[in-house]
This record gives sequence, C-alpha cells and structure tokens, in this order.
Amino acid sequence: MCVIGKNKLVEMIEKYKVIYPYDSNLLDGDGYILTVKDETTLHYLEHKNLISYEVVFTPPDTVAHLTAKSRYGRMGLSFLNAAKVHSGFIGRLALELVNLSNDRQPIVIKRGDPLMHIEFITRDGSPSPYTGPYQFQYMTDEETAMYKAVIEKKFPTLFNQGNLDRMVKDRII
Repeated sequence: MCVIGKNKLVEMIEKYKVIYPYDSNLLDGDGYILTVKDETTLHYLEHKNLISYEVVFTPPDTVAHLTAKSRYGRMGLSFLNAAKVHSGFIGRLALELVNLSNDRQPIVIKRGDPLMHIEFITRDGSPSPYTGPYQFQYMTDEETAMYKAVIEKKFPTLFNQGNLDRMVKDRII
C-alpha cells in the first residue's frame, strides 16, 4: 500500500471523479482538502455532523484516509469519526465534530472553509466495495446518475446491478 501522488490523484479525478466538484487550488501535497457544504456554529460540548461540499469516490483498488486541518484542532475542535473511507464508497462525507475548546467559545465553520485532508491509498486483494446504508449519501439525482454511469462503464462488475439500483434508491438525501 502506498499514498497516491499528486499527478496520479489528478488522473483519478479526471478519469473517475474521485473528487467532485474539483478545484485544483485545493490540491495539497499528495492529497486534497475537502471543504464544508454549509456554514455552522458549534457551541462548547456540542456535537454536529458537517457534510463535505465535495462528493468522494474511492475506486475499488483504493481506500482514503482523512486528517483534520490543524487550524481547527488548535481551536479545540475534535473529530470523532474514523479516518478511513472504504473502497467503493461514493458520497459526501459526514464529518462528526465536537467543540472541546478550552475557552468554551463557539467555533464557526463557514461554507467552503477547508476542513479535512484526504489522501488516497492503494490496496491489495480482491475488491470488497462498500455497500452500506451511506452509499450515495447527500447526493443529488444528477450526481447519483453521473456516478452510476462511471461505475457501470469503468467498473461493471463492482456491484450487482440490483444492489446498485437499491443503493441509489435508498440513499440518504
């Protein structure tokens, strides 16, 4: 396993839409910086889920790892969810946050603020794609159709067609 470099990441973005929408200014080292879909304020000890602005797709031969921007950690924002995105996952990420600031002040995160680093890592072995209830979460009908077409064209054996249709139909909107 190894971290996918910037040039390969750009190729994956163009070929598979592993990040959508994509802004080249948010490339960072060997990863990408995900932004926030909606502005929110977290009060002291408050827990909220923030949704990424970008849709993430991890092709079957990759997983992704997340790390928080240190700027928020210094404010006292703590990230509760695991730092892994399963292979085969498609959707916006729900980032679980809690305000643990020492000064007990609210933390404001604005729409479009850079929040989380994502790096893609190659994986070995047979594909075992994510098929859980969060597949295609928080995606529009147009985005879902676009990714369904990518899967059907580039990875036709990744999902059983019936399961793919079910995941699209049952997605969290």
